[in-house]
Amino acid sequence: MDLSIVIPFYNEEESLSELLAWVGNVCSKMDKAFEVIVVDDGSSDNSWDVVCQLKEEYSWLRGVRFRRNYGKSAALNTGFALAEGKGVITMDADLQDSPDEIPELYEMVVSGKYDLVSGWKRKRHDPLNKTLPSKLFNRTARWVSGIKLHDFNCGLKAYSHDVVKNIEVYGEMHRYIPVLAKRAGFERITEKVVHHRERKYGTTKFGMERFLKGFLDLLSVMFISKFGNRPMHLFGSLGTFMFLLGSGLALWLGAHKLYCVAKGIVAPLVTTNPFFYIGLVCMILGTQLFVTGFLAELVSRNRSDRNAYAIAEKF
Repeated sequence: MDLSIVIPFYNEEESLSELLAWVGNVCSKMDKAFEVIVVDDGSSDNSWDVVCQLKEEYSWLRGVRFRRNYGKSAALNTGFALAEGKGVITMDADLQDSPDEIPELYEMVVSGKYDLVSGWKRKRHDPLNKTLPSKLFNRTARWVSGIKLHDFNCGLKAYSHDVVKNIEVYGEMHRYIPVLAKRAGFERITEKVVHHRERKYGTTKFGMERFLKGFLDLLSVMFISKFGNRPMHLFGSLGTFMFLLGSGLALWLGAHKLYCVAKGIVAPLVTTNPFFYIGLVCMILGTQLFVTGFLAELVSRNRSDRNAYAIAEKF
């Protein structure tokens, strides 16, 4: 199999027929063996009935249906597990991504030059309540992750076969697949300006809450990337700093008290000094952070993927 196209969808019965006909027309001209994997994320409309009807017409069509709505990340992860192509393309089912971009994206990853190519919707046909928060979100993601992409959340992306088989997309992490890929050792990541079309049918399935979830997921993926296998390095460092700060304040208060006694100076009670309570809180927090680090290490050591590493070559 040369090319796999993974399309997750949720309540897109109006657009599926047109989209799959367009995708099939484009891929047939490429003279490549291809498959299209559609993943129904628990649609409540007639989307799956449309897919079943189209299956009789298109031999290259494969379908998966979830019993309930799990989210886009789960749909993509399932599609990645089934994909057999040397190059894998993902796109949304709302017709806002153009299938005409597929051939160029495919060539960019199968040529071996790039591991992942992310679409960049430089000119977007979306209202301001989506474009402005998206710009802020992408700027924050670039700053935190160090990956210079303008549009992390674009559904139109191309991957090499090795990338999709060495990453696990879960929760709401579909926004950070480039970060997950980089964590797995695939650093040849670039972007391509793609055509963004106006939504033709239905309405968007994402609300404003996706930006808050996206920020929280960004913190999660960065923590996992840096400290997933060594949580004690984070919690232990913070615990050491807090405990030493609290101990330093306690020693300073004790030394000051002894100095006053030696000089015959009447010193106020240590407990009347606010630094006493600050130092006490710091020592307690430091101890708690240490305990958290130990517990996190115990959990980490019981993970089945702790020693799962992406292997580039093997004799």
